[in-house]
Amino acid sequence: MKFSKQVLIKLKNKNKKLKPRQYKKLKRETLRRRIKGTLDRPRLSVYRSNEHIYAQIIDDNNAKTLVACSTLDRSIKLNISTSGNCEASKLTGEKLAELSLKKNIKKIVFDRGPYLYHGRIKALAEGARSGGLEF
Repeated sequence: MKFSKQVLIKLKNKNKKLKPRQYKKLKRETLRRRIKGTLDRPRLSVYRSNEHIYAQIIDDNNAKTLVACSTLDRSIKLNISTSGNCEASKLTGEKLAELSLKKNIKKIVFDRGPYLYHGRIKALAEGARSGGLEF
């Protein structure tokens, strides 16, 4: 069953039970209204699965991915034992910062998506900050 955005917002405001997939989509869309990536300050988008974490820096004006990195990259995969922990996320953030500094990207906007700023998402952000990116 598909709902419009207005109906979803009304259901959320009335504390009605939404299906997890619909609630995740609603959270993502409300966050994207506030966060936009430009060429001066591109958006760092994060996706987290149970086993891996993926991050990419996106220019929303041109709809292009400038830099991408994940725990599946060979350089990161060799340095970690498991890819679903905070250490792997921190290494991914540091590698992403290194790749973005090569392309002269220093200032970004952090887009955590529907995830809380906690755990692996926070470790990735701290790794990117320690690598030289400014949020």
